[in-house]
Amino acid sequence: MVRLRDPEMGRFSVEVDLTNNDDLVLHRAGALPADRIRRVRLSGVVDSGSARLVLPESVAMQLGLRPVGETTVRYANQSTAQRPMYGDVLLTYAGRSGLFQVVGEPARVSALIGAPVMENLDLIVDCTRQRLEPRDPRQIISEIE
Repeated sequence: MVRLRDPEMGRFSVEVDLTNNDDLVLHRAGALPADRIRRVRLSGVVDSGSARLVLPESVAMQLGLRPVGETTVRYANQSTAQRPMYGDVLLTYAGRSGLFQVVGEPARVSALIGAPVMENLDLIVDCTRQRLEPRDPRQIISEIE
C-alpha cells in the first residue's frame, strides 16, 4: 500500500485496483478471455466528505465503462458542473471489493475515494496515521437495524 501525504489538507492517497465489471460478467459466461478484462491500478485520494467515487474521465474510457447518465457536481469553491456517470466498476482495496457507479471528471489525474466506498467496504479512515484500514480485518461488518 502506497501512502502519499498532504499535510496541509490532512488528505492522503492509497492505491486501488479498478476492473470493468461488464468484462468480468462476460468472462464468467465464457465470452471473454481473462487477459482481455480491462483493469487499472490507480492512486486515489481518500475524502470521507465526498459523496461519490470519482475517476479521471480518461480512466473511465480506458476501462471501457458504459455511460449511465449525468450528475451535477459541486466543487469546494461552490461552483457546479454537469459530469457523466459510468457503471459499473469493481474497486478492490485491502482484499475487499465492491461495485460502484462513478463520476467522470476530465481534469482529475487520480481517483477520489468518497464515503460510499468506505461504507461499502467497511473501511475506517485513520487521519492521525494517514491510513485507510478495514474496521475488522477478518470480515466486513454490516450494520443493520
